[in-house]
Amino acid sequence: METGPEPKLLNVVDIEATCWDGQPPPGAVSEIIEIGLAVVDLRSAERVARHRILVRPARSTVSAFCTELTGLTQPEVDTGVSFAEACRLLASEHESGTRPWASWGDYDRNQFTRQCRATKTRYPFGHRHTNAKLPFTSSYGLRKRPGMAQALKVAGLPLEGRHHSGADDAWNIAALILEVAARDAWPEPTT
Repeated sequence: METGPEPKLLNVVDIEATCWDGQPPPGAVSEIIEIGLAVVDLRSAERVARHRILVRPARSTVSAFCTELTGLTQPEVDTGVSFAEACRLLASEHESGTRPWASWGDYDRNQFTRQCRATKTRYPFGHRHTNAKLPFTSSYGLRKRPGMAQALKVAGLPLEGRHHSGADDAWNIAALILEVAARDAWPEPTT
């Protein structure tokens, strides 16, 4: 029996974090409350999986501003796992330590780095990260790096789901990555 070529998988990550309209309340810090993850098979050029991990914040709460932006509520994220458990899930269920990964911009990577350092949690990702905004901007010959919603318009793709939902945004970013790959502009991850 003949099988096709091995898949070439890429994790696409988008997070949502606690946020406020202005400065955080005294003692509060921005913490990840949702990890959206879409898996792209670059070889077959399709999105093959979609995941959502809710994360219970330990040093902040979900503000009304944050709920309006993300749709997430405090009672909803209270049902989530701890940040350390979320990182373990990424590594054990999504091969985050070995599989290359991408996000739209560097915010997600930087937030994981900060929060892992602050909580003494093992960083769940390998070092093969691509800021998807860069090859997209370059492949379309844009002068400014667009936000995800604007990039979808530029590419003529629909925004699927709710903007600022980690799971929906990861799914949409995955579509943008496939668009860049179809233009032969997606970089090979460095080792």
